[in-house]
Amino acid sequence: MRMRLLLLSISILSGSLISNSQNVMQLKDCISKGLENNFSILIARNNESISKNNFTAGNAGYLPKLDLTGRYGGTVNNTTQNLTDGSSNSTSGVHNTAATANASLGWTIFDGFSVRTTYKKLNELKQLGELNTQLSVENLVAEIIAGYYNYIQQVQTLNNLDYALTLSRERLRIDKDRYVLGSSSKLQVLQSQVYLNADSSRLSRQGEVVRAAQVKLNELMALEELSSKFESADSIIQVDEYLLYEKLLDATLAGNTSLMIATKNKTVSEYDYKIITSRSYPYLTMSSGYTYALSTYETGSYKNQTINGLTYGLTFGVNVFDGFNQRRSIANSNIEIQNKELKYLEIEQGIKADLLTIYNVYNNNLRLIKLEEQNLATATENLDIALERYKLGSLSGLDLREVQKSLLDAKERLLAIQYQTKLAEISLKLISGTIMEYYR
Repeated sequence: MRMRLLLLSISILSGSLISNSQNVMQLKDCISKGLENNFSILIARNNESISKNNFTAGNAGYLPKLDLTGRYGGTVNNTTQNLTDGSSNSTSGVHNTAATANASLGWTIFDGFSVRTTYKKLNELKQLGELNTQLSVENLVAEIIAGYYNYIQQVQTLNNLDYALTLSRERLRIDKDRYVLGSSSKLQVLQSQVYLNADSSRLSRQGEVVRAAQVKLNELMALEELSSKFESADSIIQVDEYLLYEKLLDATLAGNTSLMIATKNKTVSEYDYKIITSRSYPYLTMSSGYTYALSTYETGSYKNQTINGLTYGLTFGVNVFDGFNQRRSIANSNIEIQNKELKYLEIEQGIKADLLTIYNVYNNNLRLIKLEEQNLATATENLDIALERYKLGSLSGLDLREVQKSLLDAKERLLAIQYQTKLAEISLKLISGTIMEYYR
């Protein structure tokens, strides 16, 4: 009866060995902290801000430029003049000064649609910055989810090993009782003690694995205290069993971030091509300015002189010949557009291949989960029978150990295949652009 109670209670013991932690973390909490603190996300958002700051009419060239300059200076001269009648004049320390102030205005009226194209390109670069941030966010969320469920897997493994240790203690108790009654040998007691010690050692090592998984998750969340302890709100690995390949493929082609980035890169190259071809058009610029100048003299007919006035002008020009450099630039730009198209096709093909491969793994793992669940049920019943037979003395210690190991292996295989299926599910959602569903 005691054995049955132990077997039935194992499903509710998950997390019992770390129940001393008061901080319970849900998956959404981990994702939220990671998006708030993770350094790679902060860097990506800063880069996004730079691309947003660059998207201005002034940066594209729509707005005029106004420069203000001012200068004050002077000269101190010594002068000697020899006249034709043989006389001479000499002056020394003549100090003349000059002060100027200028305001100049320049504006490109037309330059072959380059300004308008540049503005559109800056908009694309802004959106590209947003997509790069989105890609970083999606990758981080996928890592956090994988780390969260890895932690659950390791905790479950820890509890399974604790349960195996409980079985070894029960076996040692039985052997000691039988030894006292004279129905067992000292050798059997010692062998049971060896098994108990081996299970204790394995449990201790698994505790280190659990702690490492916890620290890794803290690192992904960029917590200041990497040693912070917490308990996961979930105790089992739940797998979405209803993912369909056709829907995933449609979602991938419509919402995969890498594909959207490749599309933006191609669009930017097309705008670069238009900017280069705009050099073939004439250009028209306007300039205007205002100048104020004050000069003072210590010698001569004038004591000082003031000049102020307005300047203006229009400049019209066209590039007639530049040594075929524009032709070369256009050819290279065309090749660059072709490369971006090929890159898009390459990324699309790779993503489709990954989606198909991972979905096959996911689908096969769903079948393996059902198989391992049946194996676990069989191994559990087998251990129950074996332990009763061992109590009656009709089963050897080695056979009982083998049955016990079969149960532990069945549990570990089930945990492993559940986690691998969860990883496949995470990858499918990441590829299809639906990874943020975990955060809703």
